[in-house]
Amino acid sequence: MAAEEQSVDAKMEEMTVSEGSAPTNPEGEEDDGQIVDPWTVSTTSDKGVDYDKLIKRFGSTKIDQALLDRFEKITGHKPHRFLRRGIFFSQRDVHQILTRYEAKKPFFLYTGRGPSSTSMHVGHLIPFIFTKWLQDVFNVPLVIQLTDDEKFLWKDLKAEEALKLAYENAKDIISCGFDVNKTFIFSDMQYIGSCPEFYRNMLKVQKCVTYNQVKGIFGFGDSDCIGKISFPATQASPSFSNSFPAIFGTKKDIPCLIPCAIDQDPYFRMTRDVAPRLGYPKPALIHSTFFPALQGAQTKMSASDPNSSIFLTDTPKQIKTKINKYAFSGGGASVEEHREKGGNCDVDISYQYLSFFLEDDVRLAEIKEEYSSGRMLTGELKKELITILQSLVGEIQERRKQVTDDVVAEFMSPRKLNCQS
Repeated sequence: MAAEEQSVDAKMEEMTVSEGSAPTNPEGEEDDGQIVDPWTVSTTSDKGVDYDKLIKRFGSTKIDQALLDRFEKITGHKPHRFLRRGIFFSQRDVHQILTRYEAKKPFFLYTGRGPSSTSMHVGHLIPFIFTKWLQDVFNVPLVIQLTDDEKFLWKDLKAEEALKLAYENAKDIISCGFDVNKTFIFSDMQYIGSCPEFYRNMLKVQKCVTYNQVKGIFGFGDSDCIGKISFPATQASPSFSNSFPAIFGTKKDIPCLIPCAIDQDPYFRMTRDVAPRLGYPKPALIHSTFFPALQGAQTKMSASDPNSSIFLTDTPKQIKTKINKYAFSGGGASVEEHREKGGNCDVDISYQYLSFFLEDDVRLAEIKEEYSSGRMLTGELKKELITILQSLVGEIQERRKQVTDDVVAEFMSPRKLNCQS
């Protein structure tokens, strides 16, 4: 028996509490009014999710100034606004990735998208905007997983519908500006059947995790279909370089960095526990906060509620109407009250959105001071946001017009990528 198989068989029942078996919402944790798992994000607080509590619950590490300083020193790039503003706020082993980059050793990026609608919304852009920046900074391969199989298992979708949504979302993702020479996008439904190396890694992960363990991590019940129970192994497998033989050949020692929202962390706590038992490096992670719904920070945007989101298909008029009508305001009940007491940026959705999309730190600070003092009214704040979102969405729509079926096919073709690794 190979050493790898001996390790797996001997340790099938072992999972560390810190990164593997801890339930997403352990019993009693929901008492703080927030629920965060891969399928549900909600809180009773007007200010949104308490991320410090999530860091403690999930056992990750807060991104501190020392990490940002090291990032800038090693890469020569000022940290992205998402890092400067704490939008990406938590991490696992990012220091190790920086050490590899400093030593000119290879790594790759991995992120994904669960296609549940024909169009993505601006909240879906957050990991892709950041991943695109990381790709430019590090010049490393990027793999993007489209979990159409997950949506088929969890949603009321036919398999053919889920696959079609994956292709539509791939066009949106490509429109973010990714380099085809450095990027491989794949649909689970299509790629896994054509890549035995990927499937073998899925099997290895499945063998390492028991039903009780996956129930503890993800909260699956006895009535859940067996597809759901086995799916975490599918999301884990892109963490391993030999799942992509066209890119990395048989190399199994190249680690990855995964930018994702923190609700996806349970998948990768499991992966990080399994990886060394299979002889693979642990994936590193960098977690983002959630992009709130227009109606307030208690939930993230939903693709199923058109009024909770700004979609990439929205017209300038629709964007203006949605912001003016639905964006929750932290301003006063009247102009007089607002002038006297000022606005609350902690709950104001327009300000929150500006913190994601306005690049200029100085201007953002000015807006916060003006709004908090009452000198800037809610309508003026919303006008600032409308202009930025109309420009952002408009640029993506223009790029998407150039994304033909042939372009999608090129991004989704397994091949050697032209970059560092």
